[in-house]
Amino acid sequence: MSFLHNISRNAESDEALAATYRKTGDMQVLGALYERYLELAYGVSLQYVKDPERARDAVMQVFELLVVKLRTHEVERFRPWLHTVVRNHCLMQLRSEKNQRHTDIDPDLMQSAEALHLNGVLEREGQLEQLEDCVDKLPEGQQQAIRMFYLEQHCYQDIADNTGQPWNTVRSLIQNGRRNLKICMERKAAETDETRAI
Repeated sequence: MSFLHNISRNAESDEALAATYRKTGDMQVLGALYERYLELAYGVSLQYVKDPERARDAVMQVFELLVVKLRTHEVERFRPWLHTVVRNHCLMQLRSEKNQRHTDIDPDLMQSAEALHLNGVLEREGQLEQLEDCVDKLPEGQQQAIRMFYLEQHCYQDIADNTGQPWNTVRSLIQNGRRNLKICMERKAAETDETRAI
């Protein structure tokens, strides 16, 4: 779990670091605190999700949760509180997967290709073209990470291994790429609406 080891260790107590982070929002302080419990977070995650890659993803997702939670929660004993946060996060993931329902639909009840409305087809094709155009406009690193993650279905670790980028850099590239795609698509949708209004 080397993705946060570049942050120097701090001799302050967990609670003192948590209080400092709550006051300052300094990510280095939060990183130093969380680094102490990476193995705990990974172990608890693995216990629930049963897959090393998903457990690593959960560890980073919990870190993202802490960025918000520790600014609003006064934590008296960090270690047991963190254990609970990790456990609850994993349980919520498992619960949401369990609640996804798959229903077999009779093909005779499905709308045939001939019955599809032409405008809907053209609109969907237009959106796909716009999306492809937006992906092409992303910076090279974001573009590569987005294509590997969403189109080729690679996990963060596979992308890191294939590109030689650190794991947390891959995560940032995907998050920033997703945000930039959203902005680009919203801009294109607004332009389309303006064109229709004319």
